[in-house]
Amino acid sequence: MRRLSAVATCLLPGLLLSACIPQVAPPYRPAPPPPRRADYPPPPPQRQQPLPPPARRVEQLPAPRPAWETRGAEADARDVPAQSYVVRPGDTLGEVADRTGAGITVIAGANGIEPPYTIRAGQRLTIPAGRYHLVRQGQTGIAIARAYGVEWSRIVAANYLTEPYVLRTGQRILIPGSSARGSSAAERAAAFQLDIDDIITGGEPAIAQNQRPAAPTASPRRVLPPSAAVAAPRIPPGRFMWPVDGQVVKHFGTGASGERNDGVEIGVPHNTPVRATADGTVAYAGEAIAALGGLVIIKHGEGWTSVYGHASKLLVQRGQAVKKGQTIALSGASGFADRPELHFELRKGRAPIDPLTQLPRP
Repeated sequence: MRRLSAVATCLLPGLLLSACIPQVAPPYRPAPPPPRRADYPPPPPQRQQPLPPPARRVEQLPAPRPAWETRGAEADARDVPAQSYVVRPGDTLGEVADRTGAGITVIAGANGIEPPYTIRAGQRLTIPAGRYHLVRQGQTGIAIARAYGVEWSRIVAANYLTEPYVLRTGQRILIPGSSARGSSAAERAAAFQLDIDDIITGGEPAIAQNQRPAAPTASPRRVLPPSAAVAAPRIPPGRFMWPVDGQVVKHFGTGASGERNDGVEIGVPHNTPVRATADGTVAYAGEAIAALGGLVIIKHGEGWTSVYGHASKLLVQRGQAVKKGQTIALSGASGFADRPELHFELRKGRAPIDPLTQLPRP
């Protein structure tokens, strides 16, 4: 107890003395300046987005735009009810079509009447109901189909259209399906997807009833206007030849992925000359089908058609007559090709045929 008291006696004076001395604040030291921009650590490098592949430009000869782009069509079809018609003395099928508002080929097909569409007085005809479009001068099947947002192949089937697939002014064609009420012309056009069959069967402009298609030209320097329908060849094509010398890298038909190939892909170096597989007339030369890039379509006799895609340069014009073995294009990797190659098709009528069954064995 005495020890504790002695300690307290010694500490007490010191505590009293510190209480009497004023507290002094520490000296002011300004904060260090912020580091300069160069003192900051560099930002992490940003990953650059890969640039899109450069567009593969296709060289073409100067030419007007296709007829389906220069001459459109309005969706102004007339609704015709189902009815029957009794043929009067002197009637022709054309007159029956004019009286009822239906199409000649549709009436003929519904009643089993073959060309030249002979009918007899007293015969009762079935007139199919539907929307009938009146064809105007210069209109193409593609433009008509696009105006209604309907596949041209459906219109071909509904109207029993056959070679040479040239429409006539004043002809009425049935538009299958119901009217897309409320849809705009732009929406209907966007619903239409162009393909090879459309160009073959619906790419020619309508001409007058008594007008003949134009004869092919012998040189690419003489260009037919898009308003001229081109006459289809009549001479049999004979034996087809290989359009290029190369290895088939993709075959005809449905592959493992389920995707169908209507021709073959032949691997060749860039700018390899592409030859016409037979005599014929150029039906199309351009880039209307994005997947195939530079494209040439040639019509041959007996309903044969050949197709050449992915070209880097086109050397022929629509309406030009070409000879077997003539260079019509240079190969490339345009369209959706991932390497230089030629897409090659043969079609009989509207049906794709495996080219390897028609070409000589390599």
